Amino acid sequence: MSFRIRGASASPGMVIADHSKKAFLELKRKKAHRYVIFRIDENKNEVVVDKTGGSAESYTDFSESLPENDCRYAVYDFDFVTAENCQKSKIFFIAWAPATSRIRAKMLYATSKESFKRALDGVHYEIQATDPTEMDLEVIKDRAN
Repeated sequence: MSFRIRGASASPGMVIADHSKKAFLELKRKKAHRYVIFRIDENKNEVVVDKTGGSAESYTDFSESLPENDCRYAVYDFDFVTAENCQKSKIFFIAWAPATSRIRAKMLYATSKESFKRALDGVHYEIQATDPTEMDLEVIKDRAN
């Protein structure tokens, strides 16, 4: 069973693969992954899992897993301690669209982004990044607090 992305901004017929939804739920509920990176399979018109990162992986591991010249969607589970010394976790949705990626890829990811993000129930924050500095760990920390 696949989940079809609906909405005015969605690409016609774009589908979320079952394993994509499952990987997000494993990150959200079971903390099985630190991050999940998704890509659009243009042949199947489907959002699929590109890579998952184990719960022990760092933010650097995650950011280095994003391709230098291609777009991706990603979710990252950020753990932190508040000023009141409480352990918290926030899920970030990152739309990665480097300036060097193909124009067609940028358009495809941009038109499907909102519908895909809505299908991932439980995302706390969104970051749109065209270069690594826009999604630096300091940016994540600032948004989470």
